Parts: sequence; structure tokens; C-alpha cells
Amino acid sequence: MSTQEAQHTRKAAEPGVAACAVAPVDVEQAEAALVEHYPRLVRIAYLVLPPSLGRNRRVLTAHALVQRSLPRRRTAVGDEAAMPVQRRRPEDVVDPGYAYVRGRVLRQALEAGLPLWRRAWPKRAQLPPLLPMVWGLRLFPRSGGADELALDQRMAALSGAGRAAYVLRCLERQGDAEVRRMLAAAGVADPRAALAEADRVGAAGGADGGALLESPEFDPCTLQARPTDLMRRRQHAKAALAAGTAAVVCGALLGLPGEGWGRDGAAAPPYARNPVSEAALDPAKLRRIAPAAWQRSSRTDFSVWPARGGLTGDEALLRRALAVWARPGSRVRASATPGTLPGPPMGPPQLLFADEVDGARVVLFHDGLRAVRYAEPTDGTEVAALDFARTDGADTAASAALVVGRTHANVRYLTAPWVRGVAVRDLLVPDGGTRPLERDATGVTAPMQSPAATRDCRSWDVLEVRDGVATRVLTDLGELTPARLTSGPPAKPVDVTDRGALREWARTACLLPVMRARGVRSVNSWRFAEQDLPGSGTGTAAWLCTRAETWRGPGSRVLAQFQAPAPDAGPGEPLAAGALAAKAEDSPACGTREPHVLAGVLWKGPGGRWYVLAAGSPRVASLATSGGVEGGAEGRLLAVEAEPGARAELTGRLEDGTRIGTLR
Repeated sequence: MSTQEAQHTRKAAEPGVAACAVAPVDVEQAEAALVEHYPRLVRIAYLVLPPSLGRNRRVLTAHALVQRSLPRRRTAVGDEAAMPVQRRRPEDVVDPGYAYVRGRVLRQALEAGLPLWRRAWPKRAQLPPLLPMVWGLRLFPRSGGADELALDQRMAALSGAGRAAYVLRCLERQGDAEVRRMLAAAGVADPRAALAEADRVGAAGGADGGALLESPEFDPCTLQARPTDLMRRRQHAKAALAAGTAAVVCGALLGLPGEGWGRDGAAAPPYARNPVSEAALDPAKLRRIAPAAWQRSSRTDFSVWPARGGLTGDEALLRRALAVWARPGSRVRASATPGTLPGPPMGPPQLLFADEVDGARVVLFHDGLRAVRYAEPTDGTEVAALDFARTDGADTAASAALVVGRTHANVRYLTAPWVRGVAVRDLLVPDGGTRPLERDATGVTAPMQSPAATRDCRSWDVLEVRDGVATRVLTDLGELTPARLTSGPPAKPVDVTDRGALREWARTACLLPVMRARGVRSVNSWRFAEQDLPGSGTGTAAWLCTRAETWRGPGSRVLAQFQAPAPDAGPGEPLAAGALAAKAEDSPACGTREPHVLAGVLWKGPGGRWYVLAAGSPRVASLATSGGVEGGAEGRLLAVEAEPGARAELTGRLEDGTRIGTLR
């Protein structure tokens, strides 16, 4: 948005402008105003539209409303005024063309929030826009900070007229008298009540409301794009092709005499109902595990979780959840971790949880291969969310918790029945200790900060669960199942509990964002080498390999890290992050199948000299560099003096003579 657009409503009118407020506006004048102030008009529409439409539809609807706000003929701006023009403040008077288009946008945005099923034909603004339309993408503005999120929540609680009053007052800088006039012209029955609503909205932290409304959080012209559910689109395309083929075949069969192509033998009638599929959608046939079954079972995983929550007996809720799972409609926001099929259950699934969580009714299912989360708002059933995650082969540690709710930057977990205690730890502060986290009687934790929602790496809160055998460390990577963090050699990883492992993870945690939304099951960090740095008194560096394993098998990610000595941080202060030396995807390196790794960096010593440093895992017997730097070493550590910016090719040999290269 230009400075001219942001300030155009604050300029005082020239002496002759007030007299032009009722002058006719032709199409060319209105079009010029619309083109000049298009981003601001779209922002106004986006802010006034009801939040229940969702961010993607609000963006498209806002653009559609502005684009169809041109007059069809010459019209007078002041004809609909509810107050004489001479009573306006000078700063309230704006360009007649802009005033007309803004009024049209405002009226349509308010109409879009009216109930669709009234005793009247629906307005055009109430229907989804035909244009603009972007197929296969979801568009939404960039996320703002905590102040913008708080303001968006408070505005969502207002009526459409209240939001319009707040936008006209804070964004357009109009006086209350002018706001009442504009609301009356837009069809608001009680403008004074709308202004009273707007009075109750205060900017967070004392920030200026107008400045927050002009932030990228509310800018529908600067957008982010994400794909829709690709698997569901592919399924719909296949279903449409199959339906078309079936229609052609049925039409041909209907045109044949007698019984068409012949009898179907033992096949069921064409419209027979499948009892297995019907059983999967019957709430009465859901599998419910007894509360103490896990204590007698030979296995402890999701299959022995009992059904918990205050709504496990709500058959209407369970029926809706199963129906949406089987046939998600257009107003269902579905997500699935990579490699997870979002199809219906093969039989009656297991019920894990059903209750209200943070203003939503949430149901958790498990069908042996997947965990499924259904959520709907407590004030309606028109929209819903459906999340899928693979859980096949889950053990005790991997089935310790599931995400049951997300609100803004917080997350809640449903813990396993064998979990005896939970706590929160900031992984970046190894000496900071843990903070207790409350749980209710059903095993749902109090909200904790989710690192998946943060943009920086100033803290990284993880969940520690104690199950009587060990203490597991779990982190949220934006999926239904949290990822387990471990430390040690690939063949024998252990939970992150001792001081050394905590210090290594304190300098590694900020690399975890590259593993978000990849279906990660566990992440192991292995200190495969230590190296004395060249020069006197420079200390010892650590070489670490961090490997993320996925639930589906493929898609693993490996990071090699160089951790030079870092100054000791004060109590409660985070340690300096390590340096990323190399990375690879779908590589067996640093895993149980191939527990070897080789990495190198160009390092500048305290005296200003540059070195190529390299290290290999324990079975590496020799190292060599070529290209820009020539050198070699027996053993698995190498330090060769080099020129600034030098590039070298690093290779190694294992004890059996096998040649290995660095991660790529």
C-alpha cells in the first residue's frame, strides 16, 4: 500500500471540495478512484466481511466486491446521505469517486454477512464469487504478530456493522458523525449501536488500531499461496472420470432390449448397500477399549487407549465425525501427513476421545494405521477440520501423546493412559529445568507454546512425559503426532535426559524447522566426532549428525552440524546454535542401515588463518581433500590450512576400504 493510499482520508478538503460532495459521479471517475485506491478498498472489504467465511474465501470475496462496485451510469454521491454535508469535518470529506465506490464496497460487505436463508432472495454478495477464482490454491494474507492476532479475535466477535464502524473510524480516520452517516447509507439499522460496539475494541498493548489494520496481516493484496488437498483433488478427478464412464455405460445399457448385456450372476443388485461400509459409519459399532486394558495387554500403543472425554456418548457428534471422515465436503479443511491416505475407514474404528477443547468439539479416532482428528466449532456444524496422521508400527514412546487442539501459538496434547506426569522444557536452555504442566482427568494437558507456530528461534518448548520406565521428550512439528527426540549412536539412541545430550540439543533445536510437516516420527542427534581446533587455546569442537525418520520410511532428512566451542551462557540463557555443515534427503547415512557420516567446513581460527576441517564417524580410517585444497590424514579427523573462500572435495575411506563422500 502506498503512502498516498494510507493517508488519503486524512487530508483536509480544498474550499471547493465540499460543494462537490453531491455532484454526479460518472463511470470514468469511479473507475479512476477504484484503480488508484484498489488495495485500500479490498482491505476494507476484507476487514468487514464475516470471519466465518475463512481467510481464503474472504480474500476472493473482497476482490470480487470491489471489482463489481462500479456504477452503471452517472450517479450522485450525496443522494443517500443521512446528514447534511456542511456538518462534516473537513478531514472527513474525500474524493467523490472514492466515496461512492467505498460506500458500495461497504454495503456489499455488510450484505455478505446476512443469513443466507431469509424470507427474501439472497443478495449477490452472499453467494461465493465466481470470479476471481484460483483453482488448486488457497490464498491468505501473511501472518502478523501477537497484536494483530489479538485484534483479529476481537473484531471477529463484533457484528458486521461493528466491524464496519471500527474500520471506518480507525483505518479511514473518519469522525463518529461521518461514520454514522456512512453506516446509515450502507443500510445499517442502528449506526449508534455499531459505534458502541467499536468502542469496546482496544488495540493490544496500547498500539494504534489504525496502524495494526494497515499491517500485512490484513492486506488481501499481499498473499501467501498453499495447495489444496492434493490427494483429495486427485480422488475427485478419478471419481468424476469414473462417474462419466458409468453414465455412458448405463446409458448404453438402458438402450438395449431385455436385460441389457445379460444377468449379473451372484453380484448384488446395482444399488445394494455394503454392510461393512455401513458398520464403519455407525457410532454404536465404534470400538471402545476398557480403561484398564493397557495394564493387562502385551503391547502398549494406540490400540489400548481407552475412550475418554465428556462427549463419548454423543451419538450425533460421532455420526457427523464419521460421515465427514467418509465423505468430506467442500467446507471441510482436511490435512494429512505425507504418505497418509485420507480415505474412509475399512471398518469400525477405535474411539480415543470426544470432548470440547478450546471452543471446538473434538473427536479422535484410530483405525490401526492412522490417527484421525475431527473438529467442529461449538456454535455450528457447517464447517469442520479433518486431520490424518500415520501411526502404523507405533511403540510405547511413539504413542505417548496426540495433538488434541491448537489455538494460535499454543497446543494441547491428549496423553496416553500410562503417562504418569508431564512437564515443559525450553530445549534452548539446557540448565533451565522443567516447568510442570497440568492435565485434566481425561489426560488433556493445559496449553503450552508450540514451536511449530513461531517464526524465530528464541525458545523451543518440548513436552516431557514420564511413563514409569523412562522420560520421553516430544516436540510439535505441526502435525497430529509429535516427534520423539533422542540422542546417541543410530543403533542405540536414548532419550534426551543427561546434561550432555541437553547441551547438544540446545544448539541443534533451531535446525528442526526444516523438518516440519514431513511426517516425522523421531529425530536423533548423534555426536559422531570431537576435534581439537588448530591453534593454542581454541578448544574442542563437536561434530553432530541429526537424522529425522518418517512414519512412511522414505523422506528422511540428515543434517551434519559443526559445533565450535561456545561461551557459557548465563542462567536461563540459550546457547549459541551450531553451524550446518551438510544436509541430505532420502539418504541412509547416519542411520541403522549405514551408520557412517562424513562432513567438513571452512573455519577461521582466532589468529585469522583459515582451515578446512573435516571429521568422519568411528569406522572412517582416512580422509583426503582435493580441488582447491590438497591434503590428507590418517584417521577420521583432518585439519588443513586453506585460503579464504577455498572450495575442496572431501572423501574418506572406511576400515574395509570402502570409499565414502560427504552428505549431499
